[in-house]
Amino acid sequence: MRLSVHLLRAGSLSCLLLAGVSGPVAAWAAEGAALPATPQAVAPVAGRMHGAPDSFADLAARLLPAVVNVSTTQTVKSGSDEEDEDGEGGDDQLPQMPNFPQGSPFEKFFHDFMNRQSSPDAPPRRMQALGSGFIIDPAGYIVTNNHVIRHADKITVTLQDNTVLTARAVGHDDRTDLALLKVDSKKPLPAVHFGDSDKRRVGDWVLAIGNPFGLSGTVTAGIISSRGRNIDQGPYDDFIQTDAPINKGNSGGPLFDMDGNVIGVNTAIYSPSGGSVGIGFSIPANEARGIVEQLRKTGKVSRGWLGVRIQNVTQDIADGLGLSPARGALVAGVEKDGPAAKAKLQTGDVIQTLDGQPVEGKALPRLSAQLPVGTVAHLGVWRHGKTVDVPVTIGMLPEPAAEPDAKPAAAPKGAAEVSLSTLGFSVGPLDAAARQKYNLPAGQKGVLVTSVKDGGLASDRGLREGDVVTEVQQAEVTSPADLKKRIEAAQKANKKSVLLLVHDADGLRWVPFPLNGEDAP
Repeated sequence: MRLSVHLLRAGSLSCLLLAGVSGPVAAWAAEGAALPATPQAVAPVAGRMHGAPDSFADLAARLLPAVVNVSTTQTVKSGSDEEDEDGEGGDDQLPQMPNFPQGSPFEKFFHDFMNRQSSPDAPPRRMQALGSGFIIDPAGYIVTNNHVIRHADKITVTLQDNTVLTARAVGHDDRTDLALLKVDSKKPLPAVHFGDSDKRRVGDWVLAIGNPFGLSGTVTAGIISSRGRNIDQGPYDDFIQTDAPINKGNSGGPLFDMDGNVIGVNTAIYSPSGGSVGIGFSIPANEARGIVEQLRKTGKVSRGWLGVRIQNVTQDIADGLGLSPARGALVAGVEKDGPAAKAKLQTGDVIQTLDGQPVEGKALPRLSAQLPVGTVAHLGVWRHGKTVDVPVTIGMLPEPAAEPDAKPAAAPKGAAEVSLSTLGFSVGPLDAAARQKYNLPAGQKGVLVTSVKDGGLASDRGLREGDVVTEVQQAEVTSPADLKKRIEAAQKANKKSVLLLVHDADGLRWVPFPLNGEDAP
């Protein structure tokens, strides 16, 4: 997850910020078995606390020694891409230009000074950042966020008693924004344990401890506001939302339940102002535990992989498939030579269960990633009106690789542009001129969307000029006439909607169109 307190990433939450990192020079945005108990570990508070507690003081006193401040330094060359990438090198890095009278000597002085600072030839600058972390083993293993320590030249950890230790990164995971540090101490360190985050419910009390704005050992309290939050920051989003105040510098800090167990790692906030507005997000302990154990053992993370591209099954899509009720993960594509391809999964299949447990589209990548590589999982797949059991051997998620150039595909003969006025768009042949105009790969097959009517059905469903329709009702189309023929066949069969498989800038997705020419209520 790559968020920044200054560079706001596009998405459904336009003001989503890192919970994390703050500093005097630069403000960086900011599954295995449970760890064994040890004599040095912080003892859980006896018994559950019911209702509003009179005080959090006893709990805070037990937990504070295991929460640390994480400080990093990094050498950054002025004007480098690295600064812009993380939102640094902007408003907080250089002084704002004062409003001097035009032509004033002071105006020229500040103008020249700021240009020197931002010049590519300017000398490198040392940047500092602060975040939070927590000790999970008396031997000195510390969990924090990856964005807190990313690209750091030096990492130091400050304990509650002001002891300062040099830390090294054991490993990190970009996809979940977690990192594991190690410090060497002459004596065992106080530690806390991961709890079972699945047992914590909306409305339960929680404590957040961290380093907001560089203020060490700050304790805030609140409740769990929601579970399973997807904030569109990655395929494994499953955040705990809390109203416990979380601010810059809290990144990597723990979210505790009333038993003193870590149930989350504070990572991001939603804030129009940069400060807490009561909407914070934490990585659940049940997800973090397995990632941390892998980092501890190997320094990296391996994930299970099915090799499918999926989307949620909406009511329109279900109507087009004849599926009731609307649930599951619709397969929009199958990776060549991947586990799903070897198991004979097909585009248009609907995965409804994974090892007997119901699944939805957005949850499938996260659930499959948790499966051990090499194990056999059983998928309950709805295919052409029937439910079948498909065994699939889980593979290892590969690193992204550049796709080889495909050979040019010849345009179908006799193809001509066709207007689908009731659906609000027109299509034409995918020829060499179209590939060049819309920067489409030579191996792309299908029918080109040549125009989209403003305010029409296609526009409402996100179709754009230059998109490519590859299938209609799970059958390939190679010409505009072929596409029109299949849509007319669906109308004659009294289908409520027709499904088009569309390749756009984001990849493949199924797009449902009601055949009465109107949006479904």
